[in-house]
Amino acid sequence: QVKLAESGGGSAQAGGSLRLSCTASGLQYRDKFCMGWFRQDPEKERKGVALVEFGGRDTYVDYSLDDRFAASKDSFKTTGYLQMNRLKPEDTSVYYCAVRLGTYCYRDFLGEWPEFAYWGEGTLVTVPS
Repeated sequence: QVKLAESGGGSAQAGGSLRLSCTASGLQYRDKFCMGWFRQDPEKERKGVALVEFGGRDTYVDYSLDDRFAASKDSFKTTGYLQMNRLKPEDTSVYYCAVRLGTYCYRDFLGEWPEFAYWGEGTLVTVPS
């Protein structure tokens, strides 16, 4: 059973930084999977933020965020990270990590959140205006 747990959310000033972590249990670092970061505001559709493949080498970030956000992963662990810099009030959202098993990451996966079978409970990021 794969379980995911996000941490690192909270409040940050505009222009500041936060790093979210996603710890996956029930996986081995050798397993083939794509870890995704998504965010969702109330009454809005879930939006793909970033992806990192199981080896940590290939990452994809939504083009609107790639100058400020970066995804990474410990190569020999099943923990992934989302580094968020120069935060803006519009980044306020609940951030989720998710895993899609048996695949490398492809940029199109940013728009395919239903295909991710495992999800964390989410962590709230607040950037006051």
